[in-house]
Amino acid sequence: MHIGVPKEIKNHEYRVGLTPESVRELVRQGHQVFVEHDAGTAIGYNDALYRQAGAELVTVEEVFAQADLLVKVKEPQAEERARLRPGQILFTYLHLAPDRAQAEDLLSSGAICIAYETVTDAHGRLPLLAPMSEVAGRMAIQAGAGCLEKAKGGRGVLLGGVPGVPRGKVVILGGGVVGSNALAMAVGLGADVTVLDKNPDALRRLDAQYGNRVSTLYSTGVTLEEQLLGADLVIGAVLVPGATAPKLISAEMVARMQSGAVLVDVAIDQGGCAETSSPTTHDQPTYVVDEVVHYCVANMPGAVARTSTQALNNATLPFVLALANKGVKQALSEDPHLAQGLNLSGGILCNSEVAEALGLPSQSLSEVIGELPG
Repeated sequence: MHIGVPKEIKNHEYRVGLTPESVRELVRQGHQVFVEHDAGTAIGYNDALYRQAGAELVTVEEVFAQADLLVKVKEPQAEERARLRPGQILFTYLHLAPDRAQAEDLLSSGAICIAYETVTDAHGRLPLLAPMSEVAGRMAIQAGAGCLEKAKGGRGVLLGGVPGVPRGKVVILGGGVVGSNALAMAVGLGADVTVLDKNPDALRRLDAQYGNRVSTLYSTGVTLEEQLLGADLVIGAVLVPGATAPKLISAEMVARMQSGAVLVDVAIDQGGCAETSSPTTHDQPTYVVDEVVHYCVANMPGAVARTSTQALNNATLPFVLALANKGVKQALSEDPHLAQGLNLSGGILCNSEVAEALGLPSQSLSEVIGELPG
């Protein structure tokens, strides 16, 4: 199969879809890989390394023209979507639920679009989202701690405090992968940490791990509001796979938070968990609403692009190999977990959560897979 790796063009996005090591494995198994010039140079993967791995270095136009399978990191930007063709396979993060323009362009392209974030495993987890969620969760505390500095609009609070001075209060909404990793970092800094979740098993797991070093609370409207009003730093770490994130934090709640408090909304890729959240970039990561600093960067792991690329490739390569070795129809038919990643194909939506969020019609996954070219 011809596999293409374009250079990412989203703001400050330095990750790359395939590392030279992944390229070498694909070439070893008989595939031809086309990599755009300088696709990985920013993170130390120069063109020479890709050539040594067996890739052909080409222009972006040639990548899209030659590839049967495109492997990316972030959702295709408008100019990339315009290059897609019917039957071409796109394997990347999509996050379609809050992005109608992207969904409509992808439907019009006729491409076969498989989203990392909806691929599942035997336990119902999201194995291709997990590594970036781990990175984002850990980064959320780093970013939030920086935003709390007075010069950056924050309350001027040091999360770990010092002897004789209270520690900063961190409230984490969600005890999943993002929340657990944010919790580990916050505890490591010595913060006063509370995590809220509606899953008692998640709360038990965190309580067993951390004991009295953290507080765990079942999330209700009352407990959420009480915790928000006393927080120095709030981490939004909620996720409904494929769907728009629930708006847990109302604008009225934000208006009542402490002046200089910080909200890091990691759920922004899926629309954000606060009514006041809007996507930001690494160039301008924050804005202020009612004296609350909002950090809503939609590609947080891109800031640590080398680590993120390596972690992502560890998770995606087996699926890339399956698609390349078997072809898309056989790969999806044989692996129901990979099949869950198929969001749309040939102008038809087949992810019900995305369809519901966008108010668009959809067909069943099995019907759409059945119509794929053999």
